[in-house]
Amino acid sequence: MSTRIAIALLGLCALTTSATAQTASTSASSGFEIAARSRGTPDIPGLNMIWLRPWTDLRLARDWRYIVVHQSEGAVGSAWRNAVAQMQKPDRRGVAIWVETDGTVYWSTPEWAVPNHLNRGNRNDNKYIDNSSTYQQIDNESTIGVEFVGNYPNVRKPPTEAQIAAWRVLVRVLQARYDIPSERVFAHNWIDYKDRRYCEGCELARIARTQGVETAQQVEKRQ
Repeated sequence: MSTRIAIALLGLCALTTSATAQTASTSASSGFEIAARSRGTPDIPGLNMIWLRPWTDLRLARDWRYIVVHQSEGAVGSAWRNAVAQMQKPDRRGVAIWVETDGTVYWSTPEWAVPNHLNRGNRNDNKYIDNSSTYQQIDNESTIGVEFVGNYPNVRKPPTEAQIAAWRVLVRVLQARYDIPSERVFAHNWIDYKDRRYCEGCELARIARTQGVETAQQVEKRQ
């Protein structure tokens, strides 16, 4: 076999491998989008989700425009108990989604329900972010909340590695499902006056924003 033929064959193999990898990546991305925008109780790769309430048809879901990250000052193992209580009374003080220290996620309320988890964005001191676009504009009706348990009795205790890993997937799911851009993910301490001993949800919100997930609407606008 001549040198030129060998080089040509090697180049063809490289192109085929690259195209196959790109196709696999596109297929995986499409599969994730389909799961994130489906109804019922889909299996989502990388996420251990316990469905106390299934997803509805997206046309019936509330128009969630923001995501707010909470930490409950709750004990290890309290996510299940809180999620069940929320399921039984969706509009009680709490959130739609609870995350245990082992990374297990509990979806506790219907997508049209409004849990009570915010103080109507009452922070206006620009301490963490520019509050001109959040003050009294981010409320329970427009915001889906995610609560991470386990920082009791030490409120400064950071989320576990398992919680962070679950969050990286979960926030992508929420953004894909509701078309929420990364700049609309907030820590509770960024928009409401909270416990001064620590910054509630700040590390997790920064992680979400650093991932820089593009929503379907953003992709369409760019095209």
